[in-house]
Amino acid sequence: MPTITLPDGSQRNFDAPVTIMQIAESIGPGLAKAAVAGRIDGVLVDTADVVDRDAQVSIVTIKDREGLEIVRHSCAHLVGHAVKQLYPEAKMAIGPVIEDGFYYDIDFGHSITPDDLKAIEERMQALIDRDYEVERVYVDRDQAMRTFVERDEPYKQELVSGIPEGETIRLYHHQEYVDMCRGPHVPNTRLIKAFKLLKLAGAYWRGDASKPMLTRIYGTAWEDKKALKAYLHRLEEAEKRDHRKIARKLDLFHQQEEAPGMVFWHPRGWALWQAVEQYMREVYKDGGYQEIRTPQVMDVSLWKKSGHWDNYAENMFFTESEKREYALKPMNCPGHVQVFNSGLRSYRELPIRYGEFGACHRNEPSGALHGIMRVRAFTQDDGHIFCTEEQIESEVTAFHAQALKVYADFGFDDIAVKIALRPDKRIGSEEAWDHAENALRSALSACGVEWQELLGEGAFYGPKIEYHMKDCLGREWQVGTMQVDPMMPARLGAQYVAEDGSRRTPIMLHRAIVGSFERFIGILIEHHSGAMPTWLAPVQAVVMNITDAQAGYVSESVGFLQRNGIRVKADLRNEKIGFKIREHTLQKIPYLLVVGDKEVENRTVAVRTRSGEDLGALSLDSLLERLKAECAK
Repeated sequence: MPTITLPDGSQRNFDAPVTIMQIAESIGPGLAKAAVAGRIDGVLVDTADVVDRDAQVSIVTIKDREGLEIVRHSCAHLVGHAVKQLYPEAKMAIGPVIEDGFYYDIDFGHSITPDDLKAIEERMQALIDRDYEVERVYVDRDQAMRTFVERDEPYKQELVSGIPEGETIRLYHHQEYVDMCRGPHVPNTRLIKAFKLLKLAGAYWRGDASKPMLTRIYGTAWEDKKALKAYLHRLEEAEKRDHRKIARKLDLFHQQEEAPGMVFWHPRGWALWQAVEQYMREVYKDGGYQEIRTPQVMDVSLWKKSGHWDNYAENMFFTESEKREYALKPMNCPGHVQVFNSGLRSYRELPIRYGEFGACHRNEPSGALHGIMRVRAFTQDDGHIFCTEEQIESEVTAFHAQALKVYADFGFDDIAVKIALRPDKRIGSEEAWDHAENALRSALSACGVEWQELLGEGAFYGPKIEYHMKDCLGREWQVGTMQVDPMMPARLGAQYVAEDGSRRTPIMLHRAIVGSFERFIGILIEHHSGAMPTWLAPVQAVVMNITDAQAGYVSESVGFLQRNGIRVKADLRNEKIGFKIREHTLQKIPYLLVVGDKEVENRTVAVRTRSGEDLGALSLDSLLERLKAECAK
């Protein structure tokens, strides 16, 4: 006779074990119809799961974040059902949920086209219209293997073979189609209200280039058609703002096959980079950081001591010289510890703050590379603070205020704060992790902010605060981090002399605000659609002549503005002024300065903005004052 406690605190008593669906039905038919899954004492379960004890239970619907993810995962299974009906010889691989959607990797044995994608989508809708029940069956590994051998599904067989013997496996039956998953899944196809298949891509099985190339079908699903329509509109806008397309139009950078995951910065792109770097350099100074520089290549013995060898080696690049093995640094932290260790430190010196614009290399899978958003060679605004335990809260609080100001200056005001907690693969004791995680919680409490906790997503050496900022399309980007690390300083022998004369290991705080410069600049390009704020614009103004008679004054004006720190160009081409204005407007240059005979005579420039606003004639001094005020931070 279980007693069920609902989220509002009310209780319901049942005479026998009861399913989640039966609990939903007891509350009301509307909730039962909307039920996607449930939670038993916080654990996400199918609606068919039975409660046979006193427990806290909640009903999950598509309006809940978890409910929407379940619908998306079920939609991936629906792709499998439709594909096997249309292409019986296709071999199914994996179909996970991703941000805002799902995908399924499938071996069709041949290429498919967008027309095929449309046919799959139509068949999926027909299956939804059947309004059929999704049945869950528990089996052991041998039964699961027999199921997928009979169905001639080699990829599923490989997945089953990797499951520990004795572990129970869930099979979900969509009528004649069977798939394997941890679940939960929707109990009925009618709960899939609004979906769309988006695109096709290639993906190696298990990300291994030596294994078969599969077809990846991407899709999305939402709680209703209105939400789906809004998302598809955001996708259209995102396509227009694609940083790779804008970079080509504005001549910012390019990438090529000879350097996969790396960037060739053009003059204008590098000017944008430098605007970001010089701004962040001032942030370093204002925060009391000392800028340093550490080697990019170091002996692997250091990476073994730091823990990277055991926990991160698959993501590192290695090289050899004179029978010594070296690694390109994927992170700057071990190098910063070496700078700290170069002298005997006193507690009076702490906190010591080091900052570096450190170039790092990480061996990202080729399939994961994406423009400058995901690269193999990148630079971080990387800083490390060596402090005592008592100083953690004040340092994290100061960093928090600093980070929010930086994001606001770059045009981002909607910031979510999260704490990524201990991962399965980690170093250090449970006690050390408890202390580090609680230190971050305490610091954020002192900042007066709310946060979300992410189980298992911390770094291998410590938990971290993550800053997620929303762009103009509502997309969330994880950028800054603040990590508490008591482990690495101890592994690398960092010590300071305490007040009582004893030697103690400092706490190391890893912090970054923008993170990877490459990725952050990509985000900036898409957020601003290439039309950077004046202080960031690679070219802030262009001076144009109407006839050759004004060429001398154009050069004089450009020289004056350049000497006063303005990024300005001259356009002395023998083209009509209307053509020049249109071209530089398309190049998204903030200020267009036109010089004719009248401007030469009056020692002024006619000022237009890229938005088309006519500011009239201004003296160079007045213009400079306006530009400097607009660029002030």
